[in-house]
Amino acid sequence: MNRIFSGVQPTGNLHLGNYLGAIRNWVALQRDFECIFCIVDLHALTIPQDPHELRQHTREVTAAYVAAGIDPDACTIFNQSTVPGHSELAWLLGTLTPLGWLNRMTQFKEKAGKQRDNAGLGLYAYPVLMAADILLYQATHVPVGEDQKQHLELARDIAGAFNRQFGVEFFPLPEPQIFGAATRIMSLRDGTKKMSKSDTSDYSRLNMTDDADTIALKIRKAKTDPLPLPATVEEADSRPEAANLLDIYAALSDQSRAATIAAFAGRNFSEFKQELADLAVEVLGRIGGEMRRLLAEPAYIDAILRRGTERAQGVAGPVLAQVFDIMGLLRP
Repeated sequence: MNRIFSGVQPTGNLHLGNYLGAIRNWVALQRDFECIFCIVDLHALTIPQDPHELRQHTREVTAAYVAAGIDPDACTIFNQSTVPGHSELAWLLGTLTPLGWLNRMTQFKEKAGKQRDNAGLGLYAYPVLMAADILLYQATHVPVGEDQKQHLELARDIAGAFNRQFGVEFFPLPEPQIFGAATRIMSLRDGTKKMSKSDTSDYSRLNMTDDADTIALKIRKAKTDPLPLPATVEEADSRPEAANLLDIYAALSDQSRAATIAAFAGRNFSEFKQELADLAVEVLGRIGGEMRRLLAEPAYIDAILRRGTERAQGVAGPVLAQVFDIMGLLRP
């Protein structure tokens, strides 16, 4: 069976965009792939973290996986730092990665901005650790969004460089796992900006842990324009706030964008927002309630992570041992 690897950073405030853009899609993958879903806590350290909050957020992401429908008995769920092979392989692959490849990574340039000289090595080397995450499990497929496609290409380049350097066909070149038309969820306060956990306004996003009243309130307060809802896809494209709310409805109801626009064409926003709120409460409210129940049982969540670590180590250990042997590293 082909193997999937993917992960989410435990940086708090998991939101609707994380669910629709990633986690919901992973649930469907369980039927056709061997799935390894990681909480990538080492990646989270590229920005300062409060230790207590980092542990809590790691449990929160685990709870989100399970509440959304990922089966911890069928899939491997663990936090990255508990398998030392991630860091070890990242160093080994880093010795084969030209600086020119890393200098082309646009995400580092965007995140470092004008403070590039003050950015940490971890942020710069982030793509190599991501490559190690994937290759340590010899993953064949990786679900990626637009912002990670370049990093997956680098992982493929690094895998190819390793294979050529040592004359082996050891690492598969991981393929992107595509889910039809990607659902890009924008801020509820600004339809031109992506929904983000880092936005200072909590009203800009629907958090996966929001209760029913909070979900309904945020949708009622979501920014709109003074016109009735658009009647065509072309009109929606010119009205970002309207398009975003329609896209959210379409994604939550598993309808096409065109069908959703046709269903609500010309109606007023207040009526539409009520239907959207009811739908969001039905979907997110259930997940949020289950997350809160799981988070009240941290020992249960920790047990899931321990079992996942054992499974992950069972795959990673032999792979790393072969890498050491191929590279000529002596292990008495």
